[in-house]
Amino acid sequence: MKITIGHLYPDLLNLYGDRGNIQCLMKRCQWRGIEAETICYEINDEIDFSKLDIILLGGGSDREQMLVCDKLKNIKTSFQTYVEDNGVVIAICGGFQLLGNYYATAEGNIEGLGIIDLDTDRGTDYRLIDNIVLESDLVSMPVVGFENHGGRTNIKNNKPFGKVIYGSGNDGKSGYEGVVYKNVIGTYLHGPLLPKNPEVADYLIQKALERKYGEPVVLKALDDTEEKEANAYIYNRFKGKVSKPQNQEQLV
Repeated sequence: MKITIGHLYPDLLNLYGDRGNIQCLMKRCQWRGIEAETICYEINDEIDFSKLDIILLGGGSDREQMLVCDKLKNIKTSFQTYVEDNGVVIAICGGFQLLGNYYATAEGNIEGLGIIDLDTDRGTDYRLIDNIVLESDLVSMPVVGFENHGGRTNIKNNKPFGKVIYGSGNDGKSGYEGVVYKNVIGTYLHGPLLPKNPEVADYLIQKALERKYGEPVVLKALDDTEEKEANAYIYNRFKGKVSKPQNQEQLV
């Protein structure tokens, strides 16, 4: 078995250590004897979605997101076809926002890809910055991470990635974080996300293999003792607490 991961525009969208997510996916495949490769696409590269099994779309500054979105418009149809054909995508922070209809900034709206029906408006007070803990029905372990975003995302009738146990989530008031659409996960969690949440990484790998080979896949168990201990520490530290953004950085 083999998996090919497409890392879209790491030269512009790597604000939150997204390469750590790539490294995690690669290692968890290799430890199981699954051949894995990563293809990095820069802004002017042609993307052949038929060759890709997992796509990572990371986060960047507003300026970088605008540059990327202008390019993504040219491949919107191919990207949307990949998603509707159950292609696997993990979209972090800015990448999550770009999958929607628009992202409002101080300089105006950035038009999104419209692949998922969601909108992101600009917060009027402060950024949502804190540790975050979720319960997600995609995995058995809590999902932990860090969020830092000024946007407030409305996922409408779509399924959230998880219920917020601690933190702010999509908008600081709905009680939910991220979005799940077909085999796409969009989320504000970074730090990076996957090394802290091995079950999420395995979910992506399993879905990619099942789509590629057309049959159910059971992944070989790995020794995740240290990962589970770290995950449990974060969960136990914050569960039951009321979230207050650690740094209420004013939006200007």
